[in-house]
Amino acid sequence: MTRQRARIVSSAHLVSERAVELSEVEYGLIVANNAFGLWCVRGTAAAIAEFPVAADLGVLDVLCLHSVNHREREKKLADICFKLNIEDTHIVNYALKKLVKAGFVEGRKQGKEVFYATSKMGRALCLRYREIREACLVEAFSALGEVDAENLAGLARQLRVLSGLYGQAARGATNL
Repeated sequence: MTRQRARIVSSAHLVSERAVELSEVEYGLIVANNAFGLWCVRGTAAAIAEFPVAADLGVLDVLCLHSVNHREREKKLADICFKLNIEDTHIVNYALKKLVKAGFVEGRKQGKEVFYATSKMGRALCLRYREIREACLVEAFSALGEVDAENLAGLARQLRVLSGLYGQAARGATNL
């Protein structure tokens, strides 16, 4: 008698003959997304502890900070939303206001647009986050042995493909 392996899914009502594996992938995405968010918040909290500022940043705040700091160029709200694949500009705008208030980001108005850049303290926070990330994650990944730069690059490509598939599905669902 062959015993069927137990499926680990988040929503049994979505499992069908055609979508068992998809349900497993989606559960993995849910768990990974939440674990990554927890890491972002806790890693940033550890970095902030070394600064003379008290800031309670959530995962979107952290992602916005790193997005603004990316390549050390000013960015508009629309650029940040596009990069993070977020349609609701209001929540990104709120995150940016929190970051400005905390002193990690600066806004410069030019006409009707506001251009955001990391402050000196914001850049220092991003660098401290990187140090903590390397101490907590890089060594852990290398300890796995099979997770090397090539495998991580392949995983990153697969995640971008999944993002595209789900984005296309979201657009398709609006037409049903």
